Amino acid sequence: MAQNNQEISSLSTIVVLIVMAVAFLPAAAKIFGPVAPVMVIAGLILVILLIGLRVIDQYERGIVLTLGQYSGTRGPGLTWIIVGIQRMIKVDMRITTVDIPSQEVITKDNVPVGINAVVYFQVESAEKSILNIKDYTLAVAQYAQAALRDVIGGIELDPLLSEREKISEEIKKIVDTATDSWGINVTDIKIQDIELPADMKRVMAKQAESERERRAIIIRAEGEFQASARLAEAAQVLNGTPGGLSMRTLQTIEKINPDPSKTVIFALPVEIMEGFKKLTGK
Repeated sequence: MAQNNQEISSLSTIVVLIVMAVAFLPAAAKIFGPVAPVMVIAGLILVILLIGLRVIDQYERGIVLTLGQYSGTRGPGLTWIIVGIQRMIKVDMRITTVDIPSQEVITKDNVPVGINAVVYFQVESAEKSILNIKDYTLAVAQYAQAALRDVIGGIELDPLLSEREKISEEIKKIVDTATDSWGINVTDIKIQDIELPADMKRVMAKQAESERERRAIIIRAEGEFQASARLAEAAQVLNGTPGGLSMRTLQTIEKINPDPSKTVIFALPVEIMEGFKKLTGK
């Protein structure tokens, strides 16, 4: 719109200059004589040439339309167009960032989520971006929004939360394929935020808590199993060592009460226990 206004302003300026030159021509003829018309025309041509000068920045390309038809693409630097006959539309070739507003989407397992994403794209063909689409920035944003809703609606909640990069890549491929004819290259799409309902957050917190408790019980059971195996090995070692059980018994009695004055010990010789074992045949 700004470029169109600039062209209209330049054309209006030329019309005004021509009218002023025609009005000034009789007075110039009296002052400069027969060469006055040549001087007026030369001055008018010089002004028109200056008005037709355009500067294209390094990150831009200029699409030139001659009488409404595409006639070429101008690169960075100083260029010139015929005002009134030609029109130039500048295209920014830098990477553009477009925010996709938060979308309320229902996943495949019927969970409503709010999705917020960002699209990064770049113009690869300035001609296609102007000649094949009216507003490529708006078109890319709208198409990315529709693709996001389609993809999110076809997956369940758990993959959505754990596979963001995979989902973003899938959306990018869909949008990139559709915008190729517009001369647009979608470089990346990032899912910024996934908003879950409050009830679902509480359920997921309970699920995580139950999972942690399950892991704790398993770890405790494994510890007890390993301890029992070690105790069995220790019992075999003590049973095979003469006097080993007696020494272990004395150590246990010592740990019953830390105050020796309140401890009563009934000691039996080890030989008596061994005699009982021989009598019973065990």
